[in-house]
Amino acid sequence: MIILIPAYEPDQQLISLVNNLRDADPWITIVVVDDGSGPAFQDVFDGVTRLGCHVLSYAANGGKGHALKSGFAFIADRFPGHDVVCADSDGQHGVADILAVADRVRSVTASMVLGCRSFSGDVPARSKFGNTVTRWLFKLATGQGIPDTQTGLRGYRADMIPWLLTVRGQRYEYELNLLLEAKQAGYGIDTVEIATVYLDHNSGSHFRPVADSVRIYAPLLKFLGSSFSAFLVDTIVFLMLTALSDSLLLAVVGARAVSAGVNFLVNRNLVFEHGKEKSLRSAISGYVALVLVLLTANYAIMWSLTSLAVPELPAKLATELTLLGVSYAVQQRLLFAGRVRASQPASSGEDPAEVLTEAGYGQTGPTRGRPRADVESHIPALAPAQFQHSSTRNRGNQPTNRFRRIR
Repeated sequence: MIILIPAYEPDQQLISLVNNLRDADPWITIVVVDDGSGPAFQDVFDGVTRLGCHVLSYAANGGKGHALKSGFAFIADRFPGHDVVCADSDGQHGVADILAVADRVRSVTASMVLGCRSFSGDVPARSKFGNTVTRWLFKLATGQGIPDTQTGLRGYRADMIPWLLTVRGQRYEYELNLLLEAKQAGYGIDTVEIATVYLDHNSGSHFRPVADSVRIYAPLLKFLGSSFSAFLVDTIVFLMLTALSDSLLLAVVGARAVSAGVNFLVNRNLVFEHGKEKSLRSAISGYVALVLVLLTANYAIMWSLTSLAVPELPAKLATELTLLGVSYAVQQRLLFAGRVRASQPASSGEDPAEVLTEAGYGQTGPTRGRPRADVESHIPALAPAQFQHSSTRNRGNQPTNRFRRIR
């Protein structure tokens, strides 16, 4: 089992965490990724190096997703066949919880394990609100209920590492993308309840509320943008047809027919990542069926509201908002969902010619656990600098294990 800790501008909490992990298990292997923290934080990383950690470092901050993938690539090369538990560096994950996730990883197959907080007690308002929104949107998109979609305490079996390196995202959105892509990759999601800990109201967090939220919610934001464009087209055509005809049915059907064509093309080509995996004929037939169902519901709701003397425009707005969530859920989960791919454990008998020959940091060594050459990989380019291997099982002064980015 490897403990992977991405760290950006860490304080002494990182050293305390490593110390506590060592006290709990002196033989545990710990990999720390210095995500471009800079010279001011060199003492902290030197401190964990002396405690026996493998430290990977590069000059510029790349984001949490970048740091995690750097660590996964290193582990796949240096420690093939080992499971991984990822923990944050700010002291919010207790040793008991980290080890509990590690224990669960050993007992599951084809699943990632999440250490989920209950968000009880004194929780910062922005953290509680952010997780509530993300949890609701995630359930809307996937149908899966997860109590903590933003947890950084996660466990992965060794055979998941090749897939972990192919998922897009360089910053905080990477971890949400893993959850969104898990089902299509053939992986389940298991959970372990952990303590909810916020030190100094989470003042050490580097999460940027606006920029990182946009990255995290990008799939839904793109859908909302597409839906809003279609809504404008639908509303304009609807008002035009009601002015030209007294038939509500004609206005609703005509407006929806025009806006549906626009919405289908945008969603298939721009919004949903797996939109083009299904044939055009299959996608069109599924979309037409969805439109017919939504059209029936649209007309029924509109008729009910207008018969209650609700003006047509407010009735239209209320109807569209009601059906928006239904439309997104069906398109995300069914219509434009990716093909489910069965997970394949890494095999020691793989043909070396069929695997990626570069680990991303210019070292030779075992190839087991690396992504295959025909799979898009997002491994950051790293190269060794003054690397001296030392056993992580010995405490005290040890040579520095450090990697730096190729420029």
